[in-house]
Amino acid sequence: MAPKGKKLSYYEAVGRRRSAVARVRLYMGAKTKKLKINSAAKKGDIFVNDMPIEDYFPSDVYKKQYMLPLTVTDSEKRFMISIITNGGGKHGQMEAIKLGLARALELADEENRQKLKSLGLLTRDARIRERRKPGKGGKARRKKSSPKR
Repeated sequence: MAPKGKKLSYYEAVGRRRSAVARVRLYMGAKTKKLKINSAAKKGDIFVNDMPIEDYFPSDVYKKQYMLPLTVTDSEKRFMISIITNGGGKHGQMEAIKLGLARALELADEENRQKLKSLGLLTRDARIRERRKPGKGGKARRKKSSPKR
């Protein structure tokens, strides 16, 4: 998705996982007036909810995950990336970010599709929490305890 009536300045995609949603924007240049980041953002920087991604996801395990779509397509220093995520937990948000990045990279260059598809990065994980049912004692599958006599 691109801004309407303007020259294309970024690629935008949405990733979802469980109840987490991530809106990913890949900016071509570092001119980003709408971001609340005061520091000089440059290509290769990634921000999540206006924080550097290293502060939002400090673990090296998470770094491997969010860098995977970028390393596969050789795009680590090609874009300045802004991500807005909400809902779910940290792991669900990470999965949503990974899908959003893959979708945005596919929009940026059609040749990336084969690389991302072969690793399963364009597949949405549709598993969600099972809803609670009436007569089950507050859980999805639990049976109510019945008296012995």
